[in-house]
Amino acid sequence: MASIREVAALAGVSAATVSRVLNNDTTYKIREETKNKVWNAAAQTGYKQKASAHSGRAAAAPAGKRIGCILSVTKDKYRDPYFISIYAGLEARLLEKGYSVAFLKTYFEMQEPETLRAILEAPPTGLILMEQLDPALYSSLRARIPACVGIDTRNPDIDIVGYDHFEAGMRLANHLIRKGHQKIAFLGGTIFGPRGAVSRRYLGFVAAMHVAGLPIRSEWVLDCKWDEILCIDLIKALMAQPDPPTAICAASDLMAMAALSALYSIGVRVPEQMAVIGLSNIQLSQFSSPPLTTYAVPMEAIGQVAAELLDERLRGCTLPPRKLYLPIAKVVRASV
Repeated sequence: MASIREVAALAGVSAATVSRVLNNDTTYKIREETKNKVWNAAAQTGYKQKASAHSGRAAAAPAGKRIGCILSVTKDKYRDPYFISIYAGLEARLLEKGYSVAFLKTYFEMQEPETLRAILEAPPTGLILMEQLDPALYSSLRARIPACVGIDTRNPDIDIVGYDHFEAGMRLANHLIRKGHQKIAFLGGTIFGPRGAVSRRYLGFVAAMHVAGLPIRSEWVLDCKWDEILCIDLIKALMAQPDPPTAICAASDLMAMAALSALYSIGVRVPEQMAVIGLSNIQLSQFSSPPLTTYAVPMEAIGQVAAELLDERLRGCTLPPRKLYLPIAKVVRASV
């Protein structure tokens, strides 16, 4: 029988798009032309669905085949390009293996008593965590959902997949240093977290700066809380300083693009007067002005690997918890 990937290849779309079309998922707007291509490809390949797809609410699924997912986003959960790209890879691979997504929630939605009660009363078979939960909530979920995989979380008792944030911070800084920059700012969200936690991307940045013998000035460490508007305000304030930096190391492409917008609004030329580098290589980064130099994170692959690890656990894998880091790759464009 044909696979969802064969349908996707024939239609010229992603596997996630195929699943949304075939399951009438209205979460995303999909052009009629694209829908027709998918239906025609499904007919040509003889594809038959193995499970119902995510519909935005709890979905019916065969016993033992329902998977929950908790996203790490602070705003509209369907519009964060980084986590939705990871989710697309995750969803497509789960569907291939006959699973359905029972729910897709954010950390903040999990704080709602009714939401949490509904999940705990009818728990899914497996859980994908893209967010570091507080210990009490995590324990409650783990007690009822034993098969769990984390994406960039820090739980030592489950499989984790992601990328090395410390290495990423070092590589971003080193690229700017090799370009001759000595006055470098760091732009990130929740750099200094609760209970003394410090962003590993920031720690990698600090390590690279230390090795190069370059100073880290506190007024150049900008914590924007992953808020684009706050990011723009911080960049404008940074450039109003008497001795501003010559480069910005941003912990995500979205924040880097917000920085580019702020610099453009105050007449600072990139990269002539200010270099900017990002992290993730979301699709929009190639269309920023100027196009953003970044390090690509294999977002869809991370989701696919997470699905594979969860499937292995549900099939009885008893190996100790594994931690898998996928490689990142430099994408040179025009902002550095």
